[in-house]
Amino acid sequence: MLSTILLEAINLNGLGSALGAGIAVIGAGLGIGKIGVSAMEAIARQPEAAGDVRTNMIISAALIEGVSLFAVVVCLMARG
Repeated sequence: MLSTILLEAINLNGLGSALGAGIAVIGAGLGIGKIGVSAMEAIARQPEAAGDVRTNMIISAALIEGVSLFAVVVCLMARG
């Protein structure tokens, strides 16, 4: 009985959605950082392909950002 009262008082719904949103944002930041590092290494190895590498980097970063935004919205909607 005491545990039920404590669980209702803590409101784990909000905690779970905030934790999920935070993990989604951290994952997106790590993913975009990895893309940037890989793109700079590729440009350093083949400077003549810089335009193609940059284009692919921007497209990949935009896709990761879109997925993370979707994840944050889903987490906030799940909060109820």
